[in-house]
Amino acid sequence: MRTGWLVAVIWVLCLGPAQPGAAQTAAADGPFHDWVAVVIAGDWHAHSGGPSEVFDNARHDVSLALERAGFQPANVREFSVRPERYDDPRPEKTALPAIYDALHDLTARTSGGCLFYLSSHGAPSGAVLDDRILTPGVLDDILQQTCGARPTVVVISACFSGVYVPTLARSNRMVLTAARPDRTSFGCGQEDRYPYFDDCFLQSMKAAHDFPTVGRDAQVCVARKERATGAKPPSDPQLFVGPELRPILPLLDF
Repeated sequence: MRTGWLVAVIWVLCLGPAQPGAAQTAAADGPFHDWVAVVIAGDWHAHSGGPSEVFDNARHDVSLALERAGFQPANVREFSVRPERYDDPRPEKTALPAIYDALHDLTARTSGGCLFYLSSHGAPSGAVLDDRILTPGVLDDILQQTCGARPTVVVISACFSGVYVPTLARSNRMVLTAARPDRTSFGCGQEDRYPYFDDCFLQSMKAAHDFPTVGRDAQVCVARKERATGAKPPSDPQLFVGPELRPILPLLDF
């Protein structure tokens, strides 16, 4: 973490507007104005095998939530397995080379942090990315080659997604997953609007002011939803915050 970058963040957070119009300028230059994000729907099937919009609903609304938190729309790229179905905005086709290229392009023209969000089905070896499994090692390689040492937030909403934590748990990263490595997550039916975890992430983004709080609140929310619906066994969402980020992320206020 560069000292100058941290000083700039603290200055933006602490300095109040001195004249009319300064608030708008501060918003444009807030902590996340130079962060980049890719938000991905990795599948389009319900757990029954029928068609479902749950992952694309999450993809679309998580992107909006990030923009409300201060991400610039031009720095947020969306991906869908069926992009031809959507126009507002038109997502790109979910494919590993395209996702890598997007992160490479975004990080080449910015200097802030990175966010990677994937909503999909999962397996003990990783999460579904259209017609393949995105393994933890491959994702770690992609993030290392693009985001590198930048502050990086990784959110994986999928069954068994805790499998990502040991590989991705670097000091400059926060990793939040919908389940522990040996558990499924819930809410992927044809009639669901979002998977349980994505719903809780979005609810938490409305009330929390930083990503670690979102992670903790989402954990509580998922447990509450599972108890209310009788979903068993508990998915037990996982949260890791690297030592470099622990003092920094709470300063990055939405």
